[in-house]
Amino acid sequence: MPGQIILDFPEIFMGGLWLTMQISGLGLIGALLLGIVVALFRISPLAPLRWIGAGYVEFFRNTPLLVQLFFLFFGLPVLGIRLSQDTFVTIFWVAIIGMSLYHGAYMGEVIRGGLLGIDKGQIEAGRSLGLSYGKMLRYVQIPQAVRAVIPPLGNIAIALVKNTSLAATIGVFELLQVAQVVESRTFRAAEAFTAAAMLYLVLTLPLGAAVNYLERRLLVAR
Repeated sequence: MPGQIILDFPEIFMGGLWLTMQISGLGLIGALLLGIVVALFRISPLAPLRWIGAGYVEFFRNTPLLVQLFFLFFGLPVLGIRLSQDTFVTIFWVAIIGMSLYHGAYMGEVIRGGLLGIDKGQIEAGRSLGLSYGKMLRYVQIPQAVRAVIPPLGNIAIALVKNTSLAATIGVFELLQVAQVVESRTFRAAEAFTAAAMLYLVLTLPLGAAVNYLERRLLVAR
């Protein structure tokens, strides 16, 4: 039984769950911050910033996350950045950086869509009042865009949690890697990987419920 194998190896599974939660949480923060910056670049009146934002989105949305993780894992040492437990840059942080960069592109597009979805009449009214570009974002566009972007951002957060399993490919001891280790010790593959799936559900189901709740609340608010 999956529950039994978790009880047989509680420290290993809970350690993997905790590491997955850390990668998910820090990766989500990084992706959100990057997404905000990219969205602002994408709608900037300055063409070079728009080009940078578009290039970032096109690259990270159109290349696989697994390739990006391998690129960081093998590329950083080539640049002289040693991956070691004795340095700040460890495979743990490589996983977080990879998750942030990849999902930040998607978040940037969602946030950009929310900002561009504001009625043009409100923007023109703000301009007629003499609001600067920054104040227009702060007082007119961002407060209204928040309602539109929270549900899709929640879905990206769920995808990020599931994608942390790819960190196992570079040796991060998260849930998938934990299941592989337990399976190699016990040869109970079905139980080990089912247990990992159950623990992923422990993380994703509450997130899904929160997204659905917020979506209903926002529909009522509109």
